[in-house]
Amino acid sequence: MSASQSSMRVSAIVPAYNEAERIGAVLWALVHAPSVGEVIVVDDGSTDGTAQIAQSFGVRVISLPTNCGKSVALDRGVHKARYDTLLFLDADLVGLRPDHIERMIRVYREEGRDMVVGVFRGGRLNTDLAQTIAPYLSGQRVLSKALWKKLRRKVHTLDFGVEMALMKLALKEGWSQAFVELDGVTHVMKEEKFGFSRGLASRFKMYRDIVRSVFTRVTE
Repeated sequence: MSASQSSMRVSAIVPAYNEAERIGAVLWALVHAPSVGEVIVVDDGSTDGTAQIAQSFGVRVISLPTNCGKSVALDRGVHKARYDTLLFLDADLVGLRPDHIERMIRVYREEGRDMVVGVFRGGRLNTDLAQTIAPYLSGQRVLSKALWKKLRRKVHTLDFGVEMALMKLALKEGWSQAFVELDGVTHVMKEEKFGFSRGLASRFKMYRDIVRSVFTRVTE
């Protein structure tokens, strides 16, 4: 491993919409991860104080005036990122530790992968099962700015379909990938966040975005 590889610094980007109750646990893990050179929270039009909680951790916060969707929020963060290596993490993770973050970055760095995807294991049964069936839908990823920019023209139409679009592009272009197990990690279900009816509606919207991304061309 070269000196430049061993000293690789990473820009972590966390898109967040009304995650004031949950984002602190993710930010704690990030600020204690040695390989993370900066943390950027993109507050996607939250109304619950998400930005204020993020600022209390001393991280950079970008506040969008309205809710623009996950893919746009990620892209705003990438645009401001200082480093060429990007780490994407969801804001509602439970059980995330600094060693999970370091493990993903280490595999990316030492194995020379184009993209590393973190998948839940041993957190809770339903999220473990979902990511066993479809690990490519995980929001926890390490990749380069250059690869993200290949998708950039489509970000305004993808929203929650961004992970599927990344996987389609990876398959199309033959990116080398690795899946890293994040033991004990899960996330808060939409029905738990918003109540059953609103959470279910949000879940169906997410599924719609994913399905739509299947039929969207990922490159021009």
